Amino acid sequence: MADKTFTDKSFQEDVLKSEKPVVVDFWAPWCGPCKMVSPIIEELAKDYEGKVVIGKLNTDENPETSGQYNVMSIPTVMIFKNGKPVQAMIGVQSKQTYKTEIDKVLS
Repeated sequence: MADKTFTDKSFQEDVLKSEKPVVVDFWAPWCGPCKMVSPIIEELAKDYEGKVVIGKLNTDENPETSGQYNVMSIPTVMIFKNGKPVQAMIGVQSKQTYKTEIDKVLS
């Protein structure tokens, strides 16, 4: 897998303390729409390699972090910069939508 896996334990270190922007895909294995987003997230991980950290967080296994960021619907893709969430996209989006939002954070 091209993307990283985040957990409740690693979130602080991997996401909040990251020097690069971080894209977090909040998902669960039983979620059909999440399966549609997954290949897009993997493509984005390749496209932005070295510029942005991109990974996934299983909401079933990591309820603490999901709750902390009020993730009520999945898939939710959140972009973090300097330890703060700067954008949240709920539901399936196009690859272009994700790219546009990531590019805004990078500019």
